[in-house]
Amino acid sequence: MAFTAKDVKSLREQTGCGMMDCKKALENSDGDMDKAVEYLREKGLAAAAKKSGRIAAEGVVFAEVSPADKAGVVLEINAETDFVAQNNMFQEFVKQVAQTILKQKPADLDTLLTLKADGSDLTVAEVLHEKVLTIGENIKIRRFARMEGDLITYIHGGGRIGVLVQFETDVAGKDGFEEFGKDIAMQIAAMNPRYLNEQAVPADVVEEEKKVLTVQAMNEGKPQNIAEKMVNGRIRKFFKEICLVDQDFIKDADLTVQKYTQETAKKLGGSIKITQYVRFEKGEGLEKRHDDLAAEVAGMVK
Repeated sequence: MAFTAKDVKSLREQTGCGMMDCKKALENSDGDMDKAVEYLREKGLAAAAKKSGRIAAEGVVFAEVSPADKAGVVLEINAETDFVAQNNMFQEFVKQVAQTILKQKPADLDTLLTLKADGSDLTVAEVLHEKVLTIGENIKIRRFARMEGDLITYIHGGGRIGVLVQFETDVAGKDGFEEFGKDIAMQIAAMNPRYLNEQAVPADVVEEEKKVLTVQAMNEGKPQNIAEKMVNGRIRKFFKEICLVDQDFIKDADLTVQKYTQETAKKLGGSIKITQYVRFEKGEGLEKRHDDLAAEVAGMVK
């Protein structure tokens, strides 16, 4: 019995399973829709798909560096509850995905899911399905970043925030560099700078801030020429807040991050430049799950 692309789409809408899984199910059931649904249920894919509609905003951010490969990764994998995020099986899966990224260098999430998971004959997507079924919660690999070079990682709050920083330096092997790198990563975790330096701030962002500051100055009753001078001063403060190298160093407010970097480079007898960084915070921007215990209990006794 033949089937069409419309049948695949219909099966996907009915079960919530992936397009390729639905196509395979129809192939194995000779196009019979009911048998295809049964096939997906037997494989556990339909159950996993059902869970995939549930909110997953907990989980962990994980970061790791492979010194041998001079590569590092930071990634976020979400689950529905913090309890599951502490589960050993979940944590091992996170590490397995991290190793897959480090070794196989996927360009994006879609590619990652098609790769053989590190130490397994299954793809990352197949291992993910297994974990969803075994653990019983929706689990999603949300995002990752991979870098190469001289790298330092920092994880805060047991996986609430993860940072990966890349440096251009000739003192990476010297005593004191790793401590310096951790300080920079902690700065990023704590202060959440939006940009590395002034040059990285888009022109439209600067112009928009200048407009806001100008209106604020005018509302204070300042004439146009005075308002412009005030804006020039306040925009410096704006850069100091949003640019990593301009921020006050959290361990010594008398130093900026740039000054601390320069002093460390001089102390270690070489050069250090912060080239890029990634900061992930667990669940940022995601819809959160809100449990109403009273409503749940009321529903049970109806």
